[in-house]
Amino acid sequence: MDLTSPWVPPSEDESRTPRSSPTARSPMRCVRLLLGCTSAAELLGTVLAEGPGWITGEGSALYLLDSAGMLRLTASHGLPDWAHERYSIVDPAGDLPAAMALRLRRPYLLSPEHTSVDYPNKNAGMGTGMVAVIALPMVVDERPVGVLALALAHRGTVPRRDLDVLETIGEACAHRLSHLLDHADARIPQDPAGAPPDGAGSRPAGLAHPMLSLAVRAAGHGAFERDLVTGESYWDAAAFRVTGQPATADGSAPELDRIVHPEDLPDVQAALAESLTTGGWYRIGYRVLRGGGRVARIEETGEVMLDVHGRPVRVAGLLSDRDQGRGRDRDRDREHPGQQAGHQQPEEQSTPAGARTALLLALTRSLSRAVTVRDVTTAVTDVARPAFGAASIVLDLVDEGRLLPVSHTVYGGPRRTELTRLADLSENVMQHALTRSAPLFSEPGPDRGRHGPLTPASWAVLPLVASGRQVGSCLITFSAERAFGREDRTLYSAFAGILAQSLERARLYDTHHHRATELQRAMLPRTLPRLPGIASAARYLPSTEGMQIGGDWYDLLRLPDGRIGLVIGDVQGHNAEATAVMGQLRSGLRAYATDGHDPAATLARTSRLLTELDTDLFATCLFLALDPADGALTAARAGHPAPVRIADGRAVELDLPGGPPLGVDPGQPYPLTVGRLAVGETLLVYTDGLVEDREEDYDESVQRMLGGLELWARQTGPTRVGAAPALERLADLLTLNVTERRSRPDDVALLLLHRTSPLP
Repeated sequence: MDLTSPWVPPSEDESRTPRSSPTARSPMRCVRLLLGCTSAAELLGTVLAEGPGWITGEGSALYLLDSAGMLRLTASHGLPDWAHERYSIVDPAGDLPAAMALRLRRPYLLSPEHTSVDYPNKNAGMGTGMVAVIALPMVVDERPVGVLALALAHRGTVPRRDLDVLETIGEACAHRLSHLLDHADARIPQDPAGAPPDGAGSRPAGLAHPMLSLAVRAAGHGAFERDLVTGESYWDAAAFRVTGQPATADGSAPELDRIVHPEDLPDVQAALAESLTTGGWYRIGYRVLRGGGRVARIEETGEVMLDVHGRPVRVAGLLSDRDQGRGRDRDRDREHPGQQAGHQQPEEQSTPAGARTALLLALTRSLSRAVTVRDVTTAVTDVARPAFGAASIVLDLVDEGRLLPVSHTVYGGPRRTELTRLADLSENVMQHALTRSAPLFSEPGPDRGRHGPLTPASWAVLPLVASGRQVGSCLITFSAERAFGREDRTLYSAFAGILAQSLERARLYDTHHHRATELQRAMLPRTLPRLPGIASAARYLPSTEGMQIGGDWYDLLRLPDGRIGLVIGDVQGHNAEATAVMGQLRSGLRAYATDGHDPAATLARTSRLLTELDTDLFATCLFLALDPADGALTAARAGHPAPVRIADGRAVELDLPGGPPLGVDPGQPYPLTVGRLAVGETLLVYTDGLVEDREEDYDESVQRMLGGLELWARQTGPTRVGAAPALERLADLLTLNVTERRSRPDDVALLLLHRTSPLP
């Protein structure tokens, strides 16, 4: 049995059999088949193939509770890649439908209106708006097992009889999964005395491992999980048995330096740092210390899981006893204990000094990728902290002669509060270490526990000095007492030098970036003017690559004779020069437009202005002039995406012939297009960064956006909730699609305008 095997939809031939025929479906048949499934994936597949036809299948998922009490995505169908990356683990305390259903212990239903408007927010994530979504809690005898989330083809209210069917299906899945998991726990190997190993009983919450299959248990492997955000680690009962450690009541694993052989610890730390930097699969071999001074060889195979921003958040895998492997070449067991699969270890790593050098190199590579101070702090917390086995790392930077804590900026919630309190507690000792320009280390002793519960069990304070300048101070804390030997102190001192250089470089970058950002902010309108007869909304998002600034701009102008001008433009490049050129173009275009020139003449003059500037850059631009009295619309565009009209539940691009980008051919005229914008209609103008996606064809991206706009117009247009609130909501939805991407290579600007009423 494998609870995590993927479900494959039936082939075309299989779909023609009576089993999958819609006419043969019935709730009773579906429940009967569910009770014979052997995996979570098969359960989900049976629900989709045999359940009611109004269960669409696309966007359905099954979550199981893992050892840390988190909902982990186990089987799915029709989920996009971004959903797998972002929602593979769901916190039951959060606001996602799966979490709400489990917490409330009842079905949690989102209507199409919710999935199109209320659901896409920073807490709950993106919805489609095309279907209803229901999350069914799977609970057996007051014991939560997981959540079944299904997409429904209901356009309106889901009838009570359909809800009853869904609840029955959810209960059948819960009972079958509970049986499968209990059956798996019954196969836990027992010790020679016939008793189960310590901690392996009736699946206490801390030791429940629903993701573990019978095959893994039969192989004698132990499962582990490390939460890199909280620093907590969990083992199942088999992991304690493999390592020879006494099981804990809650399944929490011992500290790494307490189980790994001292000679192998630097190798393990170096390999772990390298894996945390790159993410993905890894394998490490090392020795562990058992009772009575015995030594066992352990192989750790796992995966470093990254979140949507590429930060390591969790490590999960297996521990196996290499000395008990059958048929293995004993010479292979003599390989260097820190060696990773696929990586050849240098010869100098055979010594502890070489291993520490490898750890420093891994940390240096991680810090070398950091650009900003926040990036450096993130690298320290994501890579250095778990590699050192530290409980927390606090970074303080020197700011106008005083220390300013910055570590908490990469955390949220309780973790941020904890680090802030720790920074306040250690302020004096960090300042003392910086003043002395010498690191400070705690010493183990009988009086260490007298300093209060907030005091770390052991710690190291490192002054950060680069190029003779004081950069900051670093506090590294540990949850257990440890003695810092000469080699350890040398290692931490070397790390302090590398960290100081990285922070100095990052602060210089932040200074230049701040100046460029302030320049860009000064060139964009701070607010949109309130103009009679219209409602408007605008958004701007910088690029996440390069200098994170660019040449996109928008403007809303008061034109002669009461007309209104909409301007959107995009200067080539993402640097300070693009921002400067953008400011010059915006000023020039505004001057030409307010002098009374029509959009075509305005673009022609602006193109000539760009060619006269000392730059090789070009720009795309779109200029529309609207008379709010009668809706008369004149427009011209220079290589820019066409505007979109949203009206009567439809979203279409305006047929707007254009000319070349500004600055390419200064003698080329731009055609002028005349149209009309009726009362109640909305215009969207945007830069290509709004729809451009490296993983999707541009035209397909535009069509996808138009489909979403039509759905918005039908469900929550301005006539339903008011023009101004509706436009603000739509602007948030459009930019949310952009922020969900892994990276944003281009900056984004958009401007929405809705004609509310004719002027008297």
